[in-house]
Amino acid sequence: MIGYSMLGANDPAKARAFYDPLMALLGAAVIEQYSTQKRVWYRKGDAAPLVIGTPHDGQPATAGNGAMVAIPANTRAQVDAVHAKALELGAANEGDPGLRTAPFYGAYFRDLDGNKICLFTMKPE
Repeated sequence: MIGYSMLGANDPAKARAFYDPLMALLGAAVIEQYSTQKRVWYRKGDAAPLVIGTPHDGQPATAGNGAMVAIPANTRAQVDAVHAKALELGAANEGDPGLRTAPFYGAYFRDLDGNKICLFTMKPE
């Protein structure tokens, strides 16, 4: 239903240095054939890609009020690890990992440009 999601970044190199280790922990890889100096594309399996980059119109990237991208994880431990890594890399905590409405287990952070990210799994442990 969703072809891909894009998050704006004002410094694409800094954003890539932030997202590369997070995506690696999630098992996602860079799609080199689409990635440029301005944008990096990530994909895991046949899931819709996540794109991080500068807005096409040349204006500064801003976080959307009420917008959030939810990224699935394989396990609760993976949610915990990726959330911890994001905070280590400078993200702001928006919600510690934990069970919300069973079986939804999630954690939230804002990236270096203020974009809100949810990491989650619906798999019980």
